[in-house]
Amino acid sequence: MAISSLKEAAAFVDRVGVAVPWGKADLVLPSLWQGIAGPDADWAIRDETGAAIEFSPKFQRLWRWKDELPEQRLACAGKHFGSGALLIAPRLLAAAYSLTGRSGEVDDFRVDELETLETEVAEIVLENEPLTGPEIRQLLGATDRKPVDRAVARLQRRLVLTNAGAAEQAQGWRAIRQDILARRWQKSLTRLPKKDEARRELALAVLAGTDKVSAADVAAALGWRRKQAESVLSDLSDFGRAQTREEDGLRLWSS
Repeated sequence: MAISSLKEAAAFVDRVGVAVPWGKADLVLPSLWQGIAGPDADWAIRDETGAAIEFSPKFQRLWRWKDELPEQRLACAGKHFGSGALLIAPRLLAAAYSLTGRSGEVDDFRVDELETLETEVAEIVLENEPLTGPEIRQLLGATDRKPVDRAVARLQRRLVLTNAGAAEQAQGWRAIRQDILARRWQKSLTRLPKKDEARRELALAVLAGTDKVSAADVAAALGWRRKQAESVLSDLSDFGRAQTREEDGLRLWSS
């Protein structure tokens, strides 16, 4: 059945483990948008020429929920496994975080070798409530948006920062708030598994959300190297937790 409430959207993310808000061609992950509207739905209302004039009601719902899910701590959201924004079930955060090698303490990013601007951004967010990009720049006294945006993206990739909802602006789209991931999701990080166990748990989540995947698919979804993904998938096969087969010379895995 189509997802029709924020609660159902959260249940969808929890069930599949890792999802994209809307489809991304190079990722095999389930799409929340398809869960809401189906596989062929149009995101826009169009005029007689076919030009998009506004979001459709269902896409407006998705646009709100992608921010409300992390704001209400129903799903973790951000560019945590690569360049694309993802929705991650809270049950997988301990596995994902353990791969950083950090402890799960709120200020544990201080042990990382961060660039100067990255450290400044992380410290500013730590000292305050969740902040938008413009608020971060204002507190830093920074006038150039791009370096700060790049620092935020790198900190998300390191699982230092995470999305924490959005704030309205006088002009343009709403601005995403950033919070310290270990602070926002502290309850999910009380027990960090060993790295081998964590990798298997994350790979299994990708398998469970798809029919069949290659090592390259898993690598793209989780931000790993292909050889690393292949090693983890082979381990899962050896342990009887995944099935493997060859199709057109390509090795594929399924749950």
